[in-house]
Amino acid sequence: MSVLSGKKIVLGISGGIAAYKTATLVRLFIKAGAQVQVIMTPASKDFVTPLTLSTLSKNPVYSSFFKEEDNNPNDNLQWNNHVELALWADIMVVAPATANTLSKMASGNCDNLLIATYLSAKCPVYFAPAMDLDMHKHSSTVSSFEKLKAFGNTIIPSEIGELASGLSGEGRMAEPENIVAFLEADLESKLPLTGKKILITAGPTYESIDPVRFIGNHSSGKMGFDIALAAANLGASVILISGPTHLEMNHNLVKLVRIESAQEMYLECQNYFETTDVFIAAAAVADYRPISVATQKIKKENSRLNIELEATQDILASLGKIKKNQFIIGFALETENEIENAKLKIQKKNLDLIVLNSMQDEGAGFGKPTNKVTFIDSNFKIEPMQLKSKEAVAIDILNKVIAHYYA
Repeated sequence: MSVLSGKKIVLGISGGIAAYKTATLVRLFIKAGAQVQVIMTPASKDFVTPLTLSTLSKNPVYSSFFKEEDNNPNDNLQWNNHVELALWADIMVVAPATANTLSKMASGNCDNLLIATYLSAKCPVYFAPAMDLDMHKHSSTVSSFEKLKAFGNTIIPSEIGELASGLSGEGRMAEPENIVAFLEADLESKLPLTGKKILITAGPTYESIDPVRFIGNHSSGKMGFDIALAAANLGASVILISGPTHLEMNHNLVKLVRIESAQEMYLECQNYFETTDVFIAAAAVADYRPISVATQKIKKENSRLNIELEATQDILASLGKIKKNQFIIGFALETENEIENAKLKIQKKNLDLIVLNSMQDEGAGFGKPTNKVTFIDSNFKIEPMQLKSKEAVAIDILNKVIAHYYA
């Protein structure tokens, strides 16, 4: 999954021959999972049509401060709100950025909708220059580059090659594929968990009784999967070890390892833990398993069946014993004496943070889209949270990780 997935991108197109490449650029943004809103300068429409870009972006294309209704153009003028467009955007990209548009961006000469939107933008702004080589070298253009970078904007460097004039040199707009790659690399480098490796467990474990029956629980795995996806979206490299669940994971920063039993989960955690920065134990691991597993299906012959159980390996405690600099987060699902039991778990298992769930809280527990948790750290600081979606709880948990490393 691209870091651009889910992003809202305003693409500003100015009047240069490279504007014809923006059809491909819009298509690549959409393919990466972004939403795209195109704003064109009037001159850019000589090089690529609004209809093409509207079709590819699946949004109307704007190029003026107002739009006219076909039936009565004099009486039904509607304002294209540049402020709303600017606030909608997570990212603004100006490509191609001609010398004229760059000068207007640097000076604040606001004579078209694109510049008005740029001046209202609060999001990161990227610009991809496109012009002939002598224009690219001119001191006024260089001054525009420097001013825009001083404003906090990011330049997507021009490429060297044949130009529209027939000359060859620097000034070609970066190819659409290279613009997308530049944005992805730049955004990933600024994510707070870039460079961190996070090990996460999720879902239930199944402990076999015979070939068709098992001991399990009602965990859906959603909490662990939500944490894994949120961590990857924040730049972390994630190992997700999951028990049986229907959930899938599609992110290039998440490696999904599927297991069934507590023993299998224990072995996989031992395998990955040493190189891990953070361990988050969100799985509902079985505490006991049958001592012996029948090789054939057990027939119903008596009114009672006794199954002797033995304790499974305690994954969290085993990793707490060998941890060095790892930040370990455990979960506790309690039905009574919640706070005291959670504190004991922190001490016994050498945890840095515990996420306490109570079965007494409506909307929390297995199989729910929401969760209500209380954070308790190793100093026994207690922080109760409101009922939230599990996606929002995942962000709260990862904010604790970020605070640990960057506070």
